[in-house]
This record gives sequence, C-alpha cells and structure tokens, in this order.
Amino acid sequence: MASTFVHTPRYSTIVRPPGYRYEDGRLSLLRYHLVWVVRRRRPVLVGLTAERLKELLQQSAAEMDLEIVGLTTYPDHVHLQVLATPELAPSQIVYRFKAATAAALRSEFPDLKKLPSMWNGSYMVSSDKELAQEDIDKYVQAHNKRA
Repeated sequence: MASTFVHTPRYSTIVRPPGYRYEDGRLSLLRYHLVWVVRRRRPVLVGLTAERLKELLQQSAAEMDLEIVGLTTYPDHVHLQVLATPELAPSQIVYRFKAATAAALRSEFPDLKKLPSMWNGSYMVSSDKELAQEDIDKYVQAHNKRA
C-alpha cells in the first residue's frame, strides 16, 4: 500500500507581532540601543556635520538591512536605536557604523582631521527597551577628554 505525503508549510501564514522581522524561517526582534562618543569628547557633531552624520547613518543602516527607530546626535556623542537581524552582532553593527561615518565625515569636513580619530574606541550597547538616561550620561561622562 503506497502512502501519499502532502507537504503543508508549517509557517505559511506567519503572524508577525509589531516590530518582529521574518526572513528565511527566522522570526526575530533584536532592538539595540547604541551609544558611542567622539574622540576626546570634542563637540564637533553640530550643524552640517550632525546633519551629514544622520544621512550617513541612514545609508549605512539600509546597507546592513537595519531599521533605525531612534537617532539623536549630541555635540560629543551619538544615540542610535536599531532593529537588527540575527546575522550581525552588536559589535559588528557599531564597527560598521563608525567606519562608514568616520571616513566620510573626515573627508568632507577637514577640521575633523585634527582629531587622532573620529570616534572613541569603545561603545555602549543595550537590548533594554527603556535604557535609563542616567546610565547613558554616566557612560559618556566616563570618557576622558584627553584620550
């Protein structure tokens, strides 16, 4: 007696909760709050530099298939909230953002070449949706203006 196998995809009608991403059988919600600081905490992220930085971050996010859900620049640091996929670790995301923006900003704004590098080598990452402003402030303040 021959048996008949009928294949029915288990997840043919995936219901995605808001914010979740579905791709190739993976349902994920990875939201990262990233913070990084300008080298020596110089207040250079103002005016046209800040606007250009925002454009470059949007462009880099699109290239990495990330969705920016929050972006705030301060004169000496950046806050960025992204929805990511499991393929990229938070360290890779920060590295790519920093690399793409540093090169472009330093070539477009020659005064930034006076800094030894555009960005401090460290960063802060949290997966907590409600990262406390106090924690961010402590992180930024911990960076020496001479380093």
